[in-house]
Amino acid sequence: MADNTGITAAEFESGRCFLGRVAHGEDLVAAIERFCLTHGLETAVFSMIGALTTATLGAYDQKQQVYVTFTREGPLEIVHCGGNISLKNGVPTVHAHAVLADINGGTLGGHIFSQSRVFAGEILVRELVGTPCNRAYDRTTGLYLWKDQ
Repeated sequence: MADNTGITAAEFESGRCFLGRVAHGEDLVAAIERFCLTHGLETAVFSMIGALTTATLGAYDQKQQVYVTFTREGPLEIVHCGGNISLKNGVPTVHAHAVLADINGGTLGGHIFSQSRVFAGEILVRELVGTPCNRAYDRTTGLYLWKDQ
């Protein structure tokens, strides 16, 4: 639905709600994507708390239109990790950001990528029921963004 707010949005109903634990050593992104595939989740939101032993984070270089990533070894406390699940090429795909704290209280954050290993994690996944959000390549940004609903 497009209106004069500058936001294109679709309306969803709340579906199933899952509260669970991500196993020690799992790749955070891959585990969430497997969970969604297994449970038939096409559009959802999630939040997570816990800790990582390794984190791969990044930021999007808007001029070069590529993600610049870096990896940090833990222990890293998850201050906040949240994101959404939508379809990309018909497969549930995670888009998430995280803020992490090291043992000295220093923080780092960004878009979270695979090869982020869980030490311990608790996750809330809330399904959104409606026409699934699909990602498609956007020439203006170079990103895979949601197609207009």
